[in-house]
Amino acid sequence: MTLALIGAGAMGGAIGARLCAVGQSLRVFDLDPEKVAALVALGAEAAPSAAAAARGADAVILSLNSPRIVEAAVFGPQGVAAGAAPGTLIIDMSSIDPAATRDLAARPEAAGLAWVDSPLSGGAPKAATGELTLMLGGTAANVARAREVLTHVASNITHMGPVGAGQATKLINQVLCGLNFLAVAEATALAEAAGIAVDRIPQALRGGRADSAILQEYMPRYAARDYRRTGRIDNMVKDLDGALAVARTTATPMPLTAACAEVHRMLTRAGLGAEDQAALMEYFTATLPIPEVS
Repeated sequence: MTLALIGAGAMGGAIGARLCAVGQSLRVFDLDPEKVAALVALGAEAAPSAAAAARGADAVILSLNSPRIVEAAVFGPQGVAAGAAPGTLIIDMSSIDPAATRDLAARPEAAGLAWVDSPLSGGAPKAATGELTLMLGGTAANVARAREVLTHVASNITHMGPVGAGQATKLINQVLCGLNFLAVAEATALAEAAGIAVDRIPQALRGGRADSAILQEYMPRYAARDYRRTGRIDNMVKDLDGALAVARTTATPMPLTAACAEVHRMLTRAGLGAEDQAALMEYFTATLPIPEVS
């Protein structure tokens, strides 16, 4: 199987690295040549355009940041649609809103292409170990094809329904994650102020109702001010705003999500949009700007 990867940023790069690690044939395109070079060093083949990457590929993985960028990468000049053969499967692992996904998916179907939305949870660390959680939207036949590709990068793959259902599920995931990130940061700040040994709290709460993967991973990082980048605060703003947009159309009250989005928006406005969720601690310590990290 030959795969194409369009978008080699933090997540796309991690997905590409995992595919290379398992010996998958991979062609990659990104506007940033340094990101492409990093995957070429691992065994991928560089492509001069999205069309060239898609030419002859069995499936094309997208890891991009907005509906506008996805549209340009697929349907723009030298986009995927210009190079992909009829029947090529597009697996969109971007996190974009469900309505935009449905609109985009309707276009390649007319051109004989197939579309599955496959947003993810777990971030770059889980991609590196092949343990991502994926929520898929598409026809049963297309999802079955996508599973053959995604089994290399994920340990939990669920077909949620038709195209767009995966993206809707991702919004729910982001509501839960965004609130949990913020709650754990706030709890860390309280523990520090109260003189509690923060490093003991994850073990003390392990297995209880307050336990979570975010607590276990991020409370130690919050306490250590470990701001290694595995995600972006401004991406959470985008996702929470997407959830709030759906809430408005369905008259669903989401007061906690709205507050969480505003905290993330404030940090983005302060110049921390590109930082990891660990930098939420800056909201509670007010020590901006944070030191540069590699």
